[in-house]
Amino acid sequence: MKILVLNCGSSSLKYQLFDMPQETVAAKGLVERIGIEGSRIKHTRTGSSTISKDADIPNHKVALKYVVDLLLDGDEGVIASLNELAAAGHRVVHGGEKFASSVLVDDDVIEAIEECVPLAPLHNPANLTGIRAMKELLPDLPQVAVFDTAFHQTMPPKAYMYGLPYRYYTTYKGRRYGFHGTSHYYVANRAAQLMGKPVEGLKIVTCHLGNGSSITAVDGGVSVDTSLGFGTVPGVIMGTRSGDVDPTLVLHIMEQENLSAANMSHILHKESGFLGLSGISSDLRDIEEAMEKGNERATLVVEMLAYGIAKFIGAYAAAMRGLDCIVFTAGIGENSPLVREKVCDYLEFLGVLCDKDKNGAMIRGNEGEISGGASRVKVLVIPTNEELVIARDTYRDSVKYL
Repeated sequence: MKILVLNCGSSSLKYQLFDMPQETVAAKGLVERIGIEGSRIKHTRTGSSTISKDADIPNHKVALKYVVDLLLDGDEGVIASLNELAAAGHRVVHGGEKFASSVLVDDDVIEAIEECVPLAPLHNPANLTGIRAMKELLPDLPQVAVFDTAFHQTMPPKAYMYGLPYRYYTTYKGRRYGFHGTSHYYVANRAAQLMGKPVEGLKIVTCHLGNGSSITAVDGGVSVDTSLGFGTVPGVIMGTRSGDVDPTLVLHIMEQENLSAANMSHILHKESGFLGLSGISSDLRDIEEAMEKGNERATLVVEMLAYGIAKFIGAYAAAMRGLDCIVFTAGIGENSPLVREKVCDYLEFLGVLCDKDKNGAMIRGNEGEISGGASRVKVLVIPTNEELVIARDTYRDSVKYL
């Protein structure tokens, strides 16, 4: 059974074709600069080299047509007919309070995703564009929406509510939603597998650390708290996002510099974090390189990041009344031994011991334990696989339909 997984951004489309239930990837690729000069598509058939092709791709419908043509291509394709496609799974960033799990797409679901556009104005419209384009190209193909926010719908009110007048919750749905849910779900369950224990009996903190980052308390397999909130700025410092900041300071800066809400939003989302603090780059690899050369602001970024991550882990250990495992994942979590070691050093009081040799030897793309034998808390590095979660959910939900 072949499942096409789609992740539509405002000007991009990532895709993977899975054979299910074997969970093998037959092909994957990326269409970039959709609607922008210089559009191109990169496509890789498993076991073959990547091909890249420049093309005029004005919209997502045309992008999907290119994807379908490549999947059918006699040389680079992996299917003989579109009839081989059983379903399509879509990443949808925001499901609000409407969706606590993935769902088979129909008109009511599309309408509900539209209603969540004010909560994710940069992402949900692009996700909807992919769903509609697929529906137009293959109207009878079952489609499943898998939401970034769904995993966090298990948070209790004491974790997701803000201390604002209650009317802002009832009127504007102002609350903590959390993101990266498919990633946190995957690595928490994979951690339980590696530990040989049921996830229902474990208290895990999952650290999804990349250009965007979030940290989640997973108690008994469900999310009970997470660092991102109503939007994607809170929590630890990120590539260009500020992380937690006193709103009084934000208001003060707006008043002093006569900034509009749009101006301030741009600063918080695009000019802050690693980039704003270091003045060097939004990429932690560049920051660590500058740190090695003695750059003080680069050193500050690394210290702030590790300190912030450790604070969240400590807080979540308290919230869950215990801690069995810490998981590092995503670009920074998987590839920065320096950050992992610094975080673990803060948490020695919890019984966390990092094996520096294991940590330093962890090869990119591999999974494994980096905690020492005497550590009371397992520390794991697990590459995330959000596409596989989408494929699994799509397979499960579309089988009911078929």
